[in-house]
Amino acid sequence: MAKVLSGVRVLEQGTFITGPAAGMLLGDLGADVIKIEQPETGDPFRAFKGGLYSPHYQTYNRNKRSITLNTKNAEDLAAFDELIKGADVYIQNFRPGAAERLNAGEERLRKINPRLIYCSISGFGQTGPAAGRPAYDSVAQAASGFLGLLINPENPRVVGPAIADSLTGFYAAYGILGALHERNTTGVGRKVEVSMLEAMSHFNLDAFTHYYSAGEVMGPYSRPSVSQSYVMQCADGKWLALHMSSPEKFWQGLADAIERLDLFQDLRFSSREKRIENQGELILVLSEIFATRTRMEWCLRLEKNDVPHAPMYDASEALEDPQARHLELLVSTEHKTMGTFRTVRSPVTFDDERSLDVVAPPTLGEHNDQILGPIRAQVKEKEEIR
Repeated sequence: MAKVLSGVRVLEQGTFITGPAAGMLLGDLGADVIKIEQPETGDPFRAFKGGLYSPHYQTYNRNKRSITLNTKNAEDLAAFDELIKGADVYIQNFRPGAAERLNAGEERLRKINPRLIYCSISGFGQTGPAAGRPAYDSVAQAASGFLGLLINPENPRVVGPAIADSLTGFYAAYGILGALHERNTTGVGRKVEVSMLEAMSHFNLDAFTHYYSAGEVMGPYSRPSVSQSYVMQCADGKWLALHMSSPEKFWQGLADAIERLDLFQDLRFSSREKRIENQGELILVLSEIFATRTRMEWCLRLEKNDVPHAPMYDASEALEDPQARHLELLVSTEHKTMGTFRTVRSPVTFDDERSLDVVAPPTLGEHNDQILGPIRAQVKEKEEIR
């Protein structure tokens, strides 16, 4: 893929997901992302079965180089400052006040490099009554009103991946790109701030719009009811999803596929409004029908009748689908010590060129000699001249 951020150097002093996700997105676009980690332990997300290369860490740290620095140490701080002088972007996701204790606060780094884009990611923002509270994915989802849209009231438990963490990283990268664009004109960097609470509140925009414009508090079944979304278990125990939306042609196609042309003459299901009102009953009727054939049989019938559907895949199946294989979503490379690394490529294509090249996540301090060696020699030479 075209390296549209080629020449941009990013220093990422991030841990867990939010900061590393932002760095990864910039690295996917061609930026030179240098991950700064604590000596010996590194990013806490590395830890896994006695090693430092966990699947969690691998997920958010491709297309980066790793160095180890303790910025409380004078020699390491001098090397860090030299890196800041030549950097375009600095990313951290510490709790408010922690960056300053690590000599990496915005005010100090701005004096070293006025062109620096300084990105600070937090849980609840830099100020306010909750600023110092610890924040993790489910905490941010709950505080933003989003988690309540996912919890099944009949089986109330947290489900799904770390949405708030990864989305906050997306929003941080979005802000950084805007600041980089502006700097092309002004020549001066900006401070970019985003919190998990702000990111998830924005992502939850539809629920807030419904409340403030129509007085409706949405629940976990609100959108699926209006969009007429369904999941159905088939005869082979596999599942598929339907998203029927509002066009009547989709319902006619479904009626043909299930060979029940009379179903939507039933007054309970005869119009979009009735289907929304009686979705629970329609689910029971459709469940009995879909239980009579395998998923493959149903997919062939639904596709023939142009019904919006997809098999409900798990991670072992999704990237083996013919369309996913056609789009070359799964990419791989070899790390010199950790072996084969497989991941999902960047979804963005520039000028018909897919992003098929990927650099495996680095081992801890893998690039110390490459990056810090020349810098330490440069710092030592300056001290000798003095």
